[in-house]
Amino acid sequence: MKSYLRLQTPRENRSNIICFFLIFLYLIGLLPIVGEPFSFVYFIAAIIPIGIIQLWALIYLIAPYKFEKSYYLFFGIYGVVNTYIYFLVIQKLLYLNMGAQGRGPFLKGVLFFVALLVGVNLLNWKALYSGTYYKLQQKSTIPVSWLAIGGASYVLGQLILSFVYTDSAVFILLIVCISLLSLFTAFFSVYIHRYYFIGKNIELVMQMNPEFGMPLSKRHRKKKNLKKLHKSTK
Repeated sequence: MKSYLRLQTPRENRSNIICFFLIFLYLIGLLPIVGEPFSFVYFIAAIIPIGIIQLWALIYLIAPYKFEKSYYLFFGIYGVVNTYIYFLVIQKLLYLNMGAQGRGPFLKGVLFFVALLVGVNLLNWKALYSGTYYKLQQKSTIPVSWLAIGGASYVLGQLILSFVYTDSAVFILLIVCISLLSLFTAFFSVYIHRYYFIGKNIELVMQMNPEFGMPLSKRHRKKKNLKKLHKSTK
């Protein structure tokens, strides 16, 4: 439990938002959506969840210390949204660039998308209760075959789907790369579980980090009081 509750600082949380939004969400996700061939349908399907998650992100850019706990729920939802945007990018490549027809590719894509998110969260649960996170922090040797199999299955599924509709190495490579990035962003969805896990074990969290959830001003005040108490004891 302690290994799972080793949390980042609010400053690191804010840096994560800036980095991941600029690179993974906007540059790699939104840019292909607005690129040629442009489709208003794909644009609307992408811009609505992006706009919502962007407005939500402002809270943690402005006051990351005060809203430290809810950040984990936010970042988990961000992981779902970013993975969904990559799903749209792959669908756009299949239909508009590679000429796919019918509902088959879309339904298969939805199946892969849902299976990826469910699979990642099941693996997170397994890692938590099998001691994998503790072993990682102790730099112990851990079996990762289940993780490799899960990731390879998703990429292989997208690869087979792309082979059906094109023999272009460029488009196949693009889909494989986006699929690999989807594994990365899908992992962020496990923060939803971590948010609820923090709530259930808040006493342990406060023992490990007494300043958790405090505004920055209160943290400074608490540090000053501790320094004064330390001096007086001398």
